[in-house]
Amino acid sequence: MNPYAKLTFSLSLVLGTAITISSNHWVAAWTGLEINTLAIIPLISKSHHPRAIEAAIKYFLVQAAASTLLLFSSMINAWHTGQWDITQLSHPTSSLLLTAAIAMKLGLVPFHFWFPEVLQGSPLITALLLSTVMKFPPITILFLTSHSLNPTLLATMAIASAALGGWMGLNQTQIRKVLAFSSISHLGWMSIVLIYNPKLTLATFYIYCTMTGAIFLTLNTTKSFKLSTMMTSWTKTPVLNTTLMMTLLSLAGLPPLTGFLPKWLIIQELSKQEMAVPATIIAILSLLSLFFYLRLAYYSTITLPPNPTNLMKQWHANKPASTLIATLSSMSTLLLPLSPMILALI
Repeated sequence: MNPYAKLTFSLSLVLGTAITISSNHWVAAWTGLEINTLAIIPLISKSHHPRAIEAAIKYFLVQAAASTLLLFSSMINAWHTGQWDITQLSHPTSSLLLTAAIAMKLGLVPFHFWFPEVLQGSPLITALLLSTVMKFPPITILFLTSHSLNPTLLATMAIASAALGGWMGLNQTQIRKVLAFSSISHLGWMSIVLIYNPKLTLATFYIYCTMTGAIFLTLNTTKSFKLSTMMTSWTKTPVLNTTLMMTLLSLAGLPPLTGFLPKWLIIQELSKQEMAVPATIIAILSLLSLFFYLRLAYYSTITLPPNPTNLMKQWHANKPASTLIATLSSMSTLLLPLSPMILALI
């Protein structure tokens, strides 16, 4: 892709995100979401592979339907209340339609089927953008309207997302699909606490973005797309693969790594709200995700197919150095001791 075109699309992504997260008017928020959608589609399809073109078309159709629902929801609310302010969402039908629209944009169950397919057809860096940056504007809209949403509906969708995200990720051999189901599972954790503590949802999203960013950038450096290529990548970059294993375990939510913090805080918040049963269910369902994270970690560092002795270590391989990967990996594994400061910010 032409560097100028890539720069234009990247700046459009930043612009669309900035417009949505800073707007109070429904039409402005919708405009930002549309700019984002139109900017990411060329980045998905830039390889001109049939799978990439298919992913771009699927993404466009789903996002167009979600944007239509969002606009329809805001129009119904404006019709009944005379308000176009995002925070003034009060009509129950509007609230229901908005929940469906944002769930479709994020890939929450039952609107999740497009997400793994689109991620599988995208390059790794575009897949990173789809998993992190593209989810920020819809989550911001949920944050602004959290007081108007239906708690039972959100909790049901959240538990279903945690269950299906873990269950469907078990049988995957493509790493991007595994990370797509991981994203769906994490969205379940963010959604279940949204009504009770919206700031905790945002904090969970930021920590998730840090961990996912470290994983995608590491996979892009080692050019690992499948579990079979992941098994041999440690011979090129042993240190990088070790940090990848730690980041995967952090994404699974194991203490004493950073990923344990949001899950701990969410379960604590749900217990305070007398939602012990949903908290127990979602905690048990996270064991499904733990299995495939452990499998990825196992493949990245421990397993090695039969090799001649002189090929076990690639001594002359170029060692890629990236300050960004080092920073994100450190943040993904070492932030738990700073939890009092993070709690103070929340």
